[in-house]
Amino acid sequence: MGVARRTESRLRRKKRVRKKVKGNPVKPRLCVFRSTQQIYAQIIDDSEGRTLAAASSLSDDLRSRIGKDGGNKKGAALVGAAIGKLALSKGIKKVAFDRNGFLYHGRVKALSDAAREGGLEF
Repeated sequence: MGVARRTESRLRRKKRVRKKVKGNPVKPRLCVFRSTQQIYAQIIDDSEGRTLAAASSLSDDLRSRIGKDGGNKKGAALVGAAIGKLALSKGIKKVAFDRNGFLYHGRVKALSDAAREGGLEF
């Protein structure tokens, strides 16, 4: 399977999931994106189209701790813990998890597990 085909399949899965997963002020959406080198997480209120919180392996506070581990499970776990802590500080406890078409495996799973341990419910 080529890269273009893999991306096309992910975008098809993403579209299918996003029909049902919507973020609102009570239960915003935790959206995860992973590239080959980095991982990103955002908490989004879709009713207003606003990002409430964001963390990534490129964030200033995390970059020094993650180093070159932005593309592995260790880095994903640090980002997950950071987004969980940031969400709780902003009063967000429940979220709807959006894996963005990526398989729930590896780095995506590590991020979500760390976010759950950080206090988020989904």
